[in-house]
Amino acid sequence: MIGGCRRIFEKMANTTSAKKATRKIARRTIVNKSRRTQMRSSVRTVEEAIKRGDRAGALTAMASAEPELMKAAQQNIIHKNAASRKVSRLTHQIAKLAK
Repeated sequence: MIGGCRRIFEKMANTTSAKKATRKIARRTIVNKSRRTQMRSSVRTVEEAIKRGDRAGALTAMASAEPELMKAAQQNIIHKNAASRKVSRLTHQIAKLAK
């Protein structure tokens, strides 16, 4: 995968520093993609538990999903307001299950 990214980016760069920057971008893209996937997976487990109506399962999944979201926001993978909004909406949906 790195080779594929590297080939795409290196065609555009002319200077040595630009070539290095594109190599860095390619490496960071892969890392960020992995972190984004992990975050989305944890959110998905919460949403599936909510859909099933499993409040206890949703609460335990939320306990692991919230730190994932906030960590992603700190690492600029998603915007901090988007992470807070997602946490708020999931929490609200879990609270509705208690009724």
